[in-house]
Amino acid sequence: MDNTWLTKWEPDNPEFWQKTGSKIAWQSLTITTIALTLSFASWFMMSGIVVRMPQIGFKYDTMQLFWLAAMPGLAGGTFRILHTFLIPMYGTRHVITVTTFLKLIPIIGIGLAVMNPETPFWLFMLLAFSAGFGGGDFSSYMPSTRFFFPKKLQGTALGIQAGIGNFGVSLTQFLTPWIIGFALVGGSQTMVVKEVSKTIWLQNAAWIYAPFLVIIGIVAWVYLRSVPVKASFKEQLDIFGMKHTWFCTLTYVMTFGSFSGLAAAFPLLIKSLYGSFPGGPDPLTYAFLGPLVGSLARILFGPVADKFGGAILTHITGIVLIVGTLAMAWLGLFTPASLDQFPLFVAFMLLLFLATGVGNAATFRQYPIIFADSPRQSAGVIGWTAAVAAYGPFIYSTLIGSTLTNTGSVLPFFYGTLIFYVIATGINWWYYTRKGCEKPS
Repeated sequence: MDNTWLTKWEPDNPEFWQKTGSKIAWQSLTITTIALTLSFASWFMMSGIVVRMPQIGFKYDTMQLFWLAAMPGLAGGTFRILHTFLIPMYGTRHVITVTTFLKLIPIIGIGLAVMNPETPFWLFMLLAFSAGFGGGDFSSYMPSTRFFFPKKLQGTALGIQAGIGNFGVSLTQFLTPWIIGFALVGGSQTMVVKEVSKTIWLQNAAWIYAPFLVIIGIVAWVYLRSVPVKASFKEQLDIFGMKHTWFCTLTYVMTFGSFSGLAAAFPLLIKSLYGSFPGGPDPLTYAFLGPLVGSLARILFGPVADKFGGAILTHITGIVLIVGTLAMAWLGLFTPASLDQFPLFVAFMLLLFLATGVGNAATFRQYPIIFADSPRQSAGVIGWTAAVAAYGPFIYSTLIGSTLTNTGSVLPFFYGTLIFYVIATGINWWYYTRKGCEKPS
């Protein structure tokens, strides 16, 4: 092999896999999974930062805070559309290395911005948008891993990478309350919560990732190589003429779109629904639990999907999302009358996160089977579906904020998600799950 491209790659050839392929594939998976975890952490860092901003003097209203939480999702989905096509054009080594270093822009910029409560809203919106660099490159990671592994291990490999990568969401929401509590670099801020003052360093919530991004970027350049699967941008557009591309998009929006959307909105949802009660919860004490449960489920259910098939697990995911959301509405958890309902609210939210994690693993097992005739097309579909589903944080944050602002309730939004879950689950059952379906997967 040369410095960038492998000269031969036959992962489904047992002899090649055992002698050469396995070592290279697992090394690539290790490096790219660490990099992806940092991508997710930088993508979702705003969800942990925005709940602290009013407490250190920022004068943004509730809708503005939801917009700041939403912008990384808008950018992530948009950048993922671009990333869908990059791996066959430029290869794993170049794409992963460059995008890793690009994330230093929002990391450094947001750290500087939070140190000044007079930072204009438009500048913070621009910086929040740039945090989408961390969400966009997922649509390069998944196709890349799809190329490196044989069909029998793709569900496992994709589940490991995406699942551990998703831990970056929990990492940033868990790490933020702790890391801002002591001095690293820069001046401090005074946080006031219920008339109690505390000194914090909110810039730490962004800057902590900078040295790790530099290290993994260098490692990626030195050790990663690219699979010789090449195609021009025009050649890759053929996936949009296939109906299954659009059906897969719907099911992945149901699974990962819900996971990422709920993860971005969870802290502000806790604050908006339960924060006004006496002794109301600190959102960041609980917010990391949802992404943690969903990420763990994605890892654990990758091998399960390989063994039993992805379609049935996607179907179960849809049913749980429908029933769980209905139950939360019926029990009044979206319109609480007291803080006593909060533990049950958290429990049901964790159930929804668990379901989305199972569905994330299941769908990425399905797509290589549905598009088994063309590894390049299946990789493209994985990238494309991930791109559209990455709009989840934007959709959830803006629509929840809007319905709260206009109606005083989040129920209209969640009734809308119910309708979508029913449609996506029905399509998955008809085309991929029922007896005699068109593409059993």
